[in-house]
Amino acid sequence: MHDRLFEAALGITAPWSVTGVQFDEAAKVLTVAIDFAVGSRFAVEGVLGEHPVHDTVTKTYRHLNFFQHECLLQVRTPRVKLPDGSVQLVKPPFAGRLSGFTLLFEALVLMLAPEMPFAAVARIVGISPHRVMAICRRYVALALAEADFREVTALAIDETSRARGHDYITLAADAVKRRVLSVTAGRDAKAIATIAAELAEHGCPPEQIESVSIDMSPAFIKGVGEQLPNARITFDKFHVVWHANAAVDKMRRIEQRSDKSLKGMRWSLLKDRDSLKPEAVAELDALIARMASMRTARAWVYKEQLREILERKQINVVRAMLLHWCRCVMRSKVEPMKAVATLVRRHLEGIVAWAQTRQTNGFLEALNGLFQAAKRRARGFTRMATIKTVIFLIAGKLDFSAVNPHARQPT
Repeated sequence: MHDRLFEAALGITAPWSVTGVQFDEAAKVLTVAIDFAVGSRFAVEGVLGEHPVHDTVTKTYRHLNFFQHECLLQVRTPRVKLPDGSVQLVKPPFAGRLSGFTLLFEALVLMLAPEMPFAAVARIVGISPHRVMAICRRYVALALAEADFREVTALAIDETSRARGHDYITLAADAVKRRVLSVTAGRDAKAIATIAAELAEHGCPPEQIESVSIDMSPAFIKGVGEQLPNARITFDKFHVVWHANAAVDKMRRIEQRSDKSLKGMRWSLLKDRDSLKPEAVAELDALIARMASMRTARAWVYKEQLREILERKQINVVRAMLLHWCRCVMRSKVEPMKAVATLVRRHLEGIVAWAQTRQTNGFLEALNGLFQAAKRRARGFTRMATIKTVIFLIAGKLDFSAVNPHARQPT
């Protein structure tokens, strides 16, 4: 009666059956013995038919906890003799993708891993962080191998740091479905070539990509031009405005040396005016009133003008307004903003494309924050394989249910 109850709970079906249950009270471990019916024949993946048992070996699988106690499945596992004379071990239907675990146990690890560090998952499930990482890495590799990118036409490409200094990785994501498609080392044209090759492996030839949003990195621009020949480049407004903000702050720091009233105004100048507190707005308005004598005030006005231009959607209007803005800035004495005007002129068509595509890397910037937070919680990731695993767990939207029927589907 108890054996049938455990068979139902574990989903054990013929020819497999539960033959005994043992609880070690001192060790707090429940062991469930599983066997198969005498005379059973078994199929083996990749070989036609069902085959007779040659001999058996005992395999132990870690399963979900029984209440608060560790649960192990001790399985008398057959090895079958194939028509070519070779002998092969049969994989029970409940066995996981990594040796020593059940599918349900691995599904639990996959559910927890995107939300917390590997060490925290390890404490909850009762195995080592290394084994947690190994499960996640195996599932990411299997799900990624089955991933289909045939419908991808728009990419968002961005970089993030993997370590201190100048050690970077490049991410490519589906700009429509907002899922990471590729993670590669470096942030140069070779990284774009690697991304293009990986897309092709999953059914998306480089010629299929119609648009790409990137920052104004010369290496990225060169790589996209060489590897994605039909892609229209978009520089989203957030990157452009970031450069303008940096110019405002640089101008403030220069003028602050002679005018101490600018001290403490950094965030008032960089944040949206609508998000400022009343006292900060009053302080900002007082500064703008001194625009004739304060270059920082003029820099802020130029930045706001640029932001307003990029809100428009008429391509020809945006192009004409940007060129006029650049002429005005170049005639001013706001040197840091002149560098932004030069940048806008050099990348004019990509910036104008934003008016039509509205394609942005904003979600990749958010992902970068999640990854950096995960890296801090885990005290840093050093291996590229681990970094890829973490990023795909967080934002790959991989269909693990295709690998494990108990795993949740991507959302």
